[in-house]
Amino acid sequence: MGLLSERAPYLAFPDRPRLHLPDDARVAVWIIVNVEEWSIARAMPRTVLPPPMGQPLMPDLPNWAWHEYGMRVGFWRLLKAIETRGLRATFAVNGHVCRSYERVARAAHDAGWEFMGHGFVQQPMHHVEDQRKAIFDTVGTIRDFTGRPPPGWESPGLTENDQTLDLLKEAGVGYVANWVIDDLPLELSTVHGPMLSVPYSVETNDIVVHAVQHQPSDAFLRRCVDQFDRLWEEGGENAKVMAISTHPYLTGVPHRIGYFEELLDYVLSRRQVAMMTGEEIADWYRAEVGG
Repeated sequence: MGLLSERAPYLAFPDRPRLHLPDDARVAVWIIVNVEEWSIARAMPRTVLPPPMGQPLMPDLPNWAWHEYGMRVGFWRLLKAIETRGLRATFAVNGHVCRSYERVARAAHDAGWEFMGHGFVQQPMHHVEDQRKAIFDTVGTIRDFTGRPPPGWESPGLTENDQTLDLLKEAGVGYVANWVIDDLPLELSTVHGPMLSVPYSVETNDIVVHAVQHQPSDAFLRRCVDQFDRLWEEGGENAKVMAISTHPYLTGVPHRIGYFEELLDYVLSRRQVAMMTGEEIADWYRAEVGG
């Protein structure tokens, strides 16, 4: 089965049925905190500091430490910002983090966050030697840690190959966040039956804003506010979903966390907004369409 043409037939947004969010909300907003394990024995998934003289470093201590700061310090700023506002995040987590950074995973679980599978360790699904094992290991590790399997999945870097969706469905995953093709959930085809896609974003995502585009510290706030305002306006005609995607080593640093807090306060100040997790959005959509 192919990826786009066969799994997600084209559907124009004006042809979507009118859907209604809880409490007559115009837009559902979900916050994703991506927590990953970067092995110092491998090339870093992303870099902030180019190698001296253009020669790759192994081990790459500066860029590993950049990420490690997020696990030791940045995560706790994000946790406080979200928890003190009475919100729940969706915790996109590498399965092995439940063992290697148990303190972080425990704090997310204690805060009542939804655990969403994010690979076993941080590497593209195309590079995983045994993709089925990695998926089932992730699901099993999260189930053992939280008492329930992850309802959803976001691949590292949103990567998939021709087998990924089928394997995720086989493993019991109910929704994916890899397909950034719509403002509402939709069904994707797998050999084991339909898989729900929950709207995610590559642009209201601190990776793109700060690690790729190298925008200033307040750029994520400005972009997310612009995105939210337009979706809220359009939400008067049909429901919309907005994702706010963060990483501890980017948004959790001192010069950016205040803008994230300002973003949360802005969204919370608006009426007709449903703050949800990925699973809650998936459950709402299934109930609305009778699936």
